[in-house]
Amino acid sequence: MNGQRAGSRRIGVLVIGDIFGRPGRRAVQRHLGELKEATGAEFVIANAENAAAGVGITPDVAEELFKAGVDVITSGNHIWRHKEIFPVLTDQKRLLRPLNYPPGVMGRGFGIYATTSGVRIGVMNLQGRVFMEEIDCPFRMADAVLDANRLGRDADLWIVDIHAEASSEKMALALHLDGRVTAVIGTHTHVPTADHRVLKGGAGFMTDVGMTGCYDSIIGMRSDTVLPKFLTKLPTRFEPATGEAMLCAVLVRADVQTGRCVEIFPARIGIGLSASYSFH
Repeated sequence: MNGQRAGSRRIGVLVIGDIFGRPGRRAVQRHLGELKEATGAEFVIANAENAAAGVGITPDVAEELFKAGVDVITSGNHIWRHKEIFPVLTDQKRLLRPLNYPPGVMGRGFGIYATTSGVRIGVMNLQGRVFMEEIDCPFRMADAVLDANRLGRDADLWIVDIHAEASSEKMALALHLDGRVTAVIGTHTHVPTADHRVLKGGAGFMTDVGMTGCYDSIIGMRSDTVLPKFLTKLPTRFEPATGEAMLCAVLVRADVQTGRCVEIFPARIGIGLSASYSFH
């Protein structure tokens, strides 16, 4: 690549946005292999807190995604929906829940994983507090982990999934962690943003990757089950959409020697949005 230092090595990491229900899982199964080949990505992180019928995740669904090529699953506020996932949160190191839940909550919020080539990739899962449940501070919790597990010493790369409602909170976290992590990637709102960039300190950032699911819907749910709620304000039962899906991801290319992001691109394939990926 132009501008690459002699002796440095770059690695690609794919971060997949909120996998929603069966359509989203099918999109991962159909397209992830092609996307990995096109991007040269060596590691895949996927937020899957909505992967089981649109709310939560089950052990079978988690295993399905691992078999499809996902290396680490992150989550968010819906991870607690299905109680059968609780033992998996304790036993499966590749399934994360938000780090900033109070002490004593089962599961783990970060891990450091090795690729087949030996690159150490730290993955941290955080949950926002603006317009969401008031849990522990994601900023201070991230600081504590990074003080003990430093970029370049304990991990070659650090990727952060901030599962949050407010774009301002995601941006604030990215600026707070810039220079200490490789990338801060937003999830939760199910709508892909166009602000992917590399910050001054070398952290890649995108406010929201977007949903991996059926876009002929209202953020994954059938529109005919959601619209009455807006029109009448009466209780309605939301049902997941069942059409063909778009896989939404972001590719983070990073320098293994420095831990800095050198390039960040959206990567979309499937039906629902303008599918595109072109990486050189």
